[in-house]
Amino acid sequence: MDNDLTATLSRFASEITYDDIPERVREYAKDLLLDALACALAGYKGEDTPKVTRFAAQFAQSQESSIIGGGKLSLSGATILNGFLITAVSMCDVYRPTATHLQPVIVSPSLAIAERDSASGRDLLVALVSGFETAVRIAAGVDYPAFRKRGWHGPGTIGPFGAAAAVGRLLDFDADEMAMAFGLAGSQSAGTFAAWGTPSVKFHQFRGALSGLMAALLAQQGFVATCEFLTAADGGFYPTYCGGSANEAATTALGVHWELEQIALRPWPTSAASQGVVTALFDLIREHDLRADRTKRLRIHVSPACFDAYAQRRTFSGKWQASASIHYTAAVVLHDRELWMEQFERYDDPELQHFAKERIELVSNIGLTAEQAIVEAHMNDGAALSAHCKASKGTPENPLTRTEIEDKFRRAASGRLGRAEVDLVLDAISHLEDLKSVRSMMDALRTNE
Repeated sequence: MDNDLTATLSRFASEITYDDIPERVREYAKDLLLDALACALAGYKGEDTPKVTRFAAQFAQSQESSIIGGGKLSLSGATILNGFLITAVSMCDVYRPTATHLQPVIVSPSLAIAERDSASGRDLLVALVSGFETAVRIAAGVDYPAFRKRGWHGPGTIGPFGAAAAVGRLLDFDADEMAMAFGLAGSQSAGTFAAWGTPSVKFHQFRGALSGLMAALLAQQGFVATCEFLTAADGGFYPTYCGGSANEAATTALGVHWELEQIALRPWPTSAASQGVVTALFDLIREHDLRADRTKRLRIHVSPACFDAYAQRRTFSGKWQASASIHYTAAVVLHDRELWMEQFERYDDPELQHFAKERIELVSNIGLTAEQAIVEAHMNDGAALSAHCKASKGTPENPLTRTEIEDKFRRAASGRLGRAEVDLVLDAISHLEDLKSVRSMMDALRTNE
């Protein structure tokens, strides 16, 4: 497999057609797109959004590409800013086997090229499937313990290949051109966990989007790159990043089994690791009317890996730090019985600060994996309540419905898009294969800014 892995994925990414994609996979690709748009609109509440907006505006002075919920920027500027908006408030997707966020990397450049070239909705849909499936297949081939031990972070290392695949499909690449695009994407593949704990992890995502765009546009000009980047013995992706060969999962049943269906979504604007905790807390709220004034303390069991990463995040001096703290997230859910952007505006509330630091205990539990959690609520009257989240809301095992994603989009769009525009976008995505030009949807997503 190693000798032709790049060629196999290049053929798949370039040759896939609408009819090759099962209906359930098409519908999930629409879910991924709609959810990404919701995340982008919510992203205007992000702490660092003004900084990245100013940064993106410096990439040329043309205004040919739409900003989701904003105005227009250059092709590169829009790719950067839309990519950041999708990830700004920590509510985008995650492919759990490699902890990789792909919506910011793949959706952003795909929308930019589809709008530029007035591509049809069907073309966009096929391109998104091509990009997501390529990325998750490359991720599935990773020996993640070895990859993680070397410090690599998935969005910036794996993501550019998916972005290049999606853009290349929109540009009607053949297999050879797609392989060149992969080689150019790999030349920009970068990002390590040294950035984790700071907003710069999000730079990996929007920079990955730009890297994939540049890779495809440069390959379109016939710029030569290696066609064996994934497996080249000297500096190839798998030998360098994982220390060996790709797992067979990279290509097993390609085009029959759809790995992109394993991409999880996030209903709440907090870390992927917190989603299971929040799921369990809302279960307790619904089933037992759990309230902060009746609760003496919370004991939260998480996986050992999650504990190691989050146990010390008990202090926070900003919205992003609060959203990355399981202690704060649990405290504000218990107090507000709600979790949206407004809850992280309250990060400096003394009562929440005290509750998070003094009355929430994080416990390492070897029986839990990934985002699984057990929340024990010890009440003032001596009672003890417990909820076990085996699969957080938004995961393939406990998925968000289309209606729930639409509600997320409407909530995120409130105050930025009008009701007519919201309805137009929802209808466009629901009937994406019938959309004559993506431009009409992008027009509805813009404001008068």
